[in-house]
Amino acid sequence: MCFFSMNSAATILKYNVNGSSSWVPYYIPEQAENSGILGELVPQILSVAEIKVEKHNFPPRRTNQALEKGLLDFDFVSPSWFPKGDMGELFIQSEPILNIQENIITLEQNKSQWADISKIEGESIGTVGGYLYHDDDIFKRVDFGSEKQLIKALHKQRVQAAISGDLPALYWAKKLNMPIALASVHSRGVLVMRLRKEHSEMMPQINRAIAQLKTDGTIQALVDKYTNAEQYQQ
Repeated sequence: MCFFSMNSAATILKYNVNGSSSWVPYYIPEQAENSGILGELVPQILSVAEIKVEKHNFPPRRTNQALEKGLLDFDFVSPSWFPKGDMGELFIQSEPILNIQENIITLEQNKSQWADISKIEGESIGTVGGYLYHDDDIFKRVDFGSEKQLIKALHKQRVQAAISGDLPALYWAKKLNMPIALASVHSRGVLVMRLRKEHSEMMPQINRAIAQLKTDGTIQALVDKYTNAEQYQQ
């Protein structure tokens, strides 16, 4: 089935392949064949939608700026990361692709101190540089390079708590043999494609591609593959 429109057939969308390359197990850097849930899924969505892509390699901190300026055309985010779920007037979003959850993570002995999400207000909280957080105006960001570095920072007591997706946190805790605890839920949501509005005519074919990959089991198979830590260790 062809999802091309006359306008979209000639359009090549610009995408940053390494914008979230530290986000294991969604992206796994330096692994061409086992590149993570989104690492494998994104090319399949675009292939089914028959949309051509121009790949770029911006560092994570520049991705949002590049999207705002039109140097990139889309990325994959959760509306739950944005205040009131609003991605701004420059973008539209696709149908949901995956469910996603963020937690406050800490050491086991400190878990009870962070059982209430309101406890982060005014505190220094570990975050990943370049990542979006819907409420980062109420706490003090302490940026690190990746979720891996967040786990190390907790054990070095550089911060007492951090914000991380549950799967990335559990992956790196096991990989590093540095146990952590999932405390309060910071956000629950879904992952969507965030697409610049000037390409809105492409969204119907993108949504049809997402629906097809859900129906035929492709998306669930990738989630199953990468939620077994033994299968995606680097």
